[in-house]
Amino acid sequence: MNDSFTRRHVQALRRPVFRLGIGCNYGIDARAFDRALERGVEYVFWTRMRTGHLREPLRAALRRDRERVVLAAGPSIGFFAGNVRRGAERVLRELGTDYIDVFHLFWLGTTSALTEGTIEALARLKEEGKIRAIGVSIHDRERAGRLAADSLIDLFMIRYNAAHPGAERDIFPHVEKRQPAVVAYTATSWRKLLRRPRGWGGPAMTAGDCYRFCLSSPHVDITLSGPASYEQVEESLDALEKGPLTTDEDRSFREFGALVHGGRAPAHSPQPTE
Repeated sequence: MNDSFTRRHVQALRRPVFRLGIGCNYGIDARAFDRALERGVEYVFWTRMRTGHLREPLRAALRRDRERVVLAAGPSIGFFAGNVRRGAERVLRELGTDYIDVFHLFWLGTTSALTEGTIEALARLKEEGKIRAIGVSIHDRERAGRLAADSLIDLFMIRYNAAHPGAERDIFPHVEKRQPAVVAYTATSWRKLLRRPRGWGGPAMTAGDCYRFCLSSPHVDITLSGPASYEQVEESLDALEKGPLTTDEDRSFREFGALVHGGRAPAHSPQPTE
């Protein structure tokens, strides 16, 4: 596998990280989860939703080699300092670990808020060593850009894919100074990019194409995958062996993504076959 493409030193995490992460709540079972870790996956995004069957496999992985796993988690609700503190303590207790690598405020502005209280709670948890980095997931790209330029947030989890490349305009130009980490999710645009839309004559993108699209951006440190099976784990990791996109692939995938998003097929796109 192309290590220069699949691994990167992430300043905000103070360590090198395998760049394809894994979300635990899309149906993956314990066997497939263990296989992902065996093949090099390190970044694990954990929520309590639909993940009870993976609690013990994750606890076991953390016991085996805690420093290898990059654990990302957060509270279900993060509007107040108490929510944040209780959420962190609950994750620590349930997963049997002394610290969380990245503790998120999820869906900032909708299920969490960045207030004096939540900021203070996050800062104290970090001072106590219970969390190592502060993260947010956020859909408001313009706000994310402002926070990337000036805030205490170490990591931004953002929507970025071939159908939604707006982060290239609204967020990526603002990460240069502080260099917070960027984690891309919804790489397949909720699987919409895996289906060929009317007006496109070529093949649809594969999940591997979607991950390679995200990871080909120099501003994306990690891309989350959401495999539902052992086979999907293997296919996604095998796809990374192709390395970054070629110029032709980048152009084609962007055209495809624009059509999936609701635009018109470019005049030079593959001609429809139906």
